[in-house]
Amino acid sequence: MMIEVTHRSDHDFNETDYLYEIETPCNHQRNHNVELVIHSIICILGFMGNSLVIVTYAFYKRTKSMTDVYLLNMAIADLVFVVLLPLIVYNELTAWSMGPVACKLLHGSYSINLYSGMLLLACISTDHYIAIVQARRSFRLRSLQYSCLICTIVWVFALLLSVPSFYFYNWYDASHTESILITEEGTLDFEPSHYVCEFKFTDTAIAKIARLAIPSTQLAVGFFLPLLIMVFCYTAIIITLLKAKNFQRHKAVRVVLVVVAVFVICHLPYNVTLLYDTITMFGEMTCEDSDALLTAKTVTQTIAYLHCCLNPVLYAFIGAEFRNHFRRIVRGVWCLGKRYIASQCFSRTTSEVYLSTRCSVDGTSENGSSFTM
Repeated sequence: MMIEVTHRSDHDFNETDYLYEIETPCNHQRNHNVELVIHSIICILGFMGNSLVIVTYAFYKRTKSMTDVYLLNMAIADLVFVVLLPLIVYNELTAWSMGPVACKLLHGSYSINLYSGMLLLACISTDHYIAIVQARRSFRLRSLQYSCLICTIVWVFALLLSVPSFYFYNWYDASHTESILITEEGTLDFEPSHYVCEFKFTDTAIAKIARLAIPSTQLAVGFFLPLLIMVFCYTAIIITLLKAKNFQRHKAVRVVLVVVAVFVICHLPYNVTLLYDTITMFGEMTCEDSDALLTAKTVTQTIAYLHCCLNPVLYAFIGAEFRNHFRRIVRGVWCLGKRYIASQCFSRTTSEVYLSTRCSVDGTSENGSSFTM
């Protein structure tokens, strides 16, 4: 973009001597259509999976162990997460048309559910460690009272960690429309308004601290802390299981390895990219490098979002008892849907649905944990 200085004087001058090239911000090219489609798929799958977990606990399965309480809270966190995600994407594509209140609430709530979900994964790992490695003390440590208290602490801690997001995210006009641009053709050009929801600071010193502290906290608490806890707990679990000469125990080892591998595959790429972005935050970068970094963050962040869809499969539906409860829901919905066609099927399955709340399909009792090792 060129700006022409049009002031006049009595002396002859060459107009080109007053043309200056202005360094404009990088214009990142992003494929919003592909991003919107992928995020829509993640939202649909995540909504269905986590809703089924919540419905199963609400109507068919009582929360009887620490793992049950953690799974229910994690499903709630993931469900809220996938509900907020399309709203955030929509507002980004429409220049935050929902205004300043939605800006703060959406990003703040997003942060709360991000932290709570990751910390609950760490809690589930610890509970599995106590149940298997510290089996003798598990009855004293694994109580519903403790689990409810821990979940409350997790949600409060996540809220405190999200205070900067509520405070520093602001809705403002980033187009600087008050400035008048004079093009090379000599015509006036007013840049249109473009509202964004981003961090906004009034003090340079606070900006530097917050810009480093917020992503650093997300890296430390939202990834490295749960990862270290999971690695420690599941390593001890694998060692304990390998000592037991039992086929089911060895099968459980494979389940543990899959849980850890999925967590690392989903979250490691994005957090490595976020770490690089944090380290190079205040350094100079070309538009090409900046565009490549933004693309990498978008792709790896989308992979990280997939974990909220996989959590119900990895933690809830992997248990035999939980699958039995899920089969009851499917059977009840299927037969109730056929009542308009066959009233006999409706009358028969109605009693089965009520009976299924007392006895599982395969005769198992309701005293087990939903995560079956």
